[in-house]
Amino acid sequence: MQQGSDIHQRIARISAHLNPPTNHLQVEGSCNIWRADCRAKGGSPGFKVAILGAAGGIGQPLAMLMKMNPLVSILHLYDVVNSPGVTSDISHMDTGAVVRGFLGQQQLEDALTGMDLVVIPAGVPRKPGMTRDDLFNINAGIVKTLCEGIAKCCPNAIVNVISNPVNSTVPIAAEVFKKAGTFDPERLLGVTMLDVVRANTFVAEVLGLDPREVNVPVVGGHAGVTILPLLSQVKPPCSFTQEEIEYLTSRIQNGGTEVVEAKAGAGSATLSMAYAAVKFADACLRGLRGDAGVVECAFVSSQVTELPFFASKVRLGRNGVEEIYALGPLNAHERVGLEKAKKELASSIEKGVSFVGK
Repeated sequence: MQQGSDIHQRIARISAHLNPPTNHLQVEGSCNIWRADCRAKGGSPGFKVAILGAAGGIGQPLAMLMKMNPLVSILHLYDVVNSPGVTSDISHMDTGAVVRGFLGQQQLEDALTGMDLVVIPAGVPRKPGMTRDDLFNINAGIVKTLCEGIAKCCPNAIVNVISNPVNSTVPIAAEVFKKAGTFDPERLLGVTMLDVVRANTFVAEVLGLDPREVNVPVVGGHAGVTILPLLSQVKPPCSFTQEEIEYLTSRIQNGGTEVVEAKAGAGSATLSMAYAAVKFADACLRGLRGDAGVVECAFVSSQVTELPFFASKVRLGRNGVEEIYALGPLNAHERVGLEKAKKELASSIEKGVSFVGK
């Protein structure tokens, strides 16, 4: 008799895990298991994270890597297509985070409610011959819609914007939040971590070092000449010839194009972007946890320059961005690059602001 009761309880637990409840209804059967107390409630202490665009080229590896992060307790995967399959696949990984999938605009609010961190890789990728501005007409509308959902359902969440062109999509998100009365500049961050990851890698190649031992600040924005690696501030301290500076700066600025051309129409930088996005998301979660000294580069609302948004080193904490660092001393090459970056950035930022104001 006892064995039969145990079997019923196990079946009830499996049922509760596969069909998470919206209330505390008792699971059918003779046992006294409440769905809200089952594994589906959340398997480990940590944060609730939503990925918007989880079935895309960046979204899928990003979702997989976030499932592996021990700081994530619940992972919501949203997309307008294919999210059930991605959710089912990733949910089989034996890590602590519970995965739930959401499909289509009608489930966006459910995907966002109660989230601590929202990561947005949604949108179309860049193809050969496309500039980041070519992406604007499609991705701008997508980001606007998603941010309207965030403003309504989780206005206090940290928001990481990956969708390109970041120089314009972050201002779009800010304007949407301002209209909704929920804008908090400390909680809106454009993800420029891929520029830093590339800079660390390329500089390490030149110096013959392990990339994990190299730290290159990258400021400005996240497209072409707006990407400004501060090679004079590399750690460990080192020096470069003028030829090396020009080579490294150009390669870091054009890293995305390098991948797009190498894939020959089959996609853009998805795997390295997913890696960089998770690295940055993890930094945000460590900040939320209260870890000290979490410093990364990000495109944020800023007074570092005369522009309303700018990428620079920021310290992350329980409220998101808790400190924005000054650029520090720049050499002549970097000062010239900064002026070029600001001119291009001003146009991109205005394009984003105007899009919402239409």
